[in-house]
Formats: sequence, structure tokens, C-alpha cells
Amino acid sequence: MSVVAQILIGLVCLVHVYIFLLETILFKTRGAKVFGIPKAEVESHAVAMSNQGCYNGFLAAALLLALVWPDPAIAKAFATYGLACVAVAGIWGAVTVMIRILYIQTVPAMLGLAALYLL
Repeated sequence: MSVVAQILIGLVCLVHVYIFLLETILFKTRGAKVFGIPKAEVESHAVAMSNQGCYNGFLAAALLLALVWPDPAIAKAFATYGLACVAVAGIWGAVTVMIRILYIQTVPAMLGLAALYLL
């Protein structure tokens, strides 16, 4: 795996660790502000956001495994799975929530996939 691919995978992983934290542990404080949830709606969104945060944590875990797994073929499979899931989720988020998600999630994930397979 190229250094460029590793860097991009690491960045996507860190973004998803941050999103995991915002949607779970930090949702009622920092997370709600970042996602633009009005104070009156924070409690009603908290459980669903926590569940969504778990999925982002799972994606981060797959990407972390891609960086540390000793067998290159398995590491590449974890990277492909994690980056592809992030790219698709980012497209869905851009369509259903806000276009900014496309640039935060999908573009870096697609760059990571390109680096993984082309470099």
C-alpha cells in the first residue's frame, strides 16, 4: 500500500473517529452545534445520533485495521470496504442532508480508493 494511500486512509479514519465522538459522547454538547441541531431538538435526536455514531465508529475501525493488518491483501480489503462504505454514505448524506457531506466524506474516500488502486 502506497504512503499516499495510507495517509488518505488515516485522514478518513480520523474524520470518522471525530464524527463518532460528535454523534455519541459529545452529541448533547459539541455535536448538536456542529450538526446544526436546534437546542429544543437535541434530546429527541440523541438516541438516533448515537446509533448513527456507532456505524461511523465501525467504519473507522475497518480503516484502522487496513493500516495495521500485517497481511497486505487483507489490509487492502479492509481499506476498500471502509473507503467504499464512506464514499456511498457520503453520497447518500449529500443527497438527503447537505451537500457539504460530499466534500467531507466522499471526496477523501474516493481519493483514498484511487491511491489504493492506482499508486
